[in-house]
Amino acid sequence: MNNDIIIKCRNLTKSYQKGDNMVTPLQELSLDLDKGKFLALMGPSGSGKTTLLNLLAGIDSPTQGSLEIQGNDIAHLKRRELTKWRAQNVGYIFQLYHLIPVLTAYENIELPLLTSKMSKKERHVRVSAALNLVHLHDRYDHYPRQLSGGQEQRVAIARALVVDPPLLVADEPTGDLDAESAKNILNLLKELSHVHGKTIVMVTHDPKAANYADQVLHLEKGKLVESLSEIHGG
Repeated sequence: MNNDIIIKCRNLTKSYQKGDNMVTPLQELSLDLDKGKFLALMGPSGSGKTTLLNLLAGIDSPTQGSLEIQGNDIAHLKRRELTKWRAQNVGYIFQLYHLIPVLTAYENIELPLLTSKMSKKERHVRVSAALNLVHLHDRYDHYPRQLSGGQEQRVAIARALVVDPPLLVADEPTGDLDAESAKNILNLLKELSHVHGKTIVMVTHDPKAANYADQVLHLEKGKLVESLSEIHGG
């Protein structure tokens, strides 16, 4: 296996029963993604984008096919093993932030570390580093209600980063932001990929957002219909 490849999917398929019908949101998809790349997934609603994102994040398991991330075949892990793998290897960035309103920015970012065996000092080092990466070190003691939407999303990104995962997945991370805040978030994601070596997979409906990625994949009815490589924009 090429050491530069972090994600390797082969004939990845996801099906589930919905009433009397079998629904297949993802059909025999194959792709490779190199470490440190920023990938955008585009396509109409129901095209399989979020399904693929959830498979890559270890939130769901495929019906068939293989899915290797950093050489680990996560398609066949048991649920408990998958949960442990996900906590150590994937940071998930949501559109609506999912911050806890009664916790400060610092405390929200620290949450993923509280189940680890880290000392308070070690956690502080990690949280401080994450705050610096998202350029929010001066807002550490602010509550979500005291932050703008863009700042809240940066806290959410820092929370995804704090365990130092090799893979970040983002589901419409700018969908709830104004144009200027969205631009700042997309530039931050690009920086995390190109400067800090994070591999990023982002679902978006916005072609302008997709232009920030290195590569754009288009899905339709669960299949890869077009691939535009090495796009540099934004």
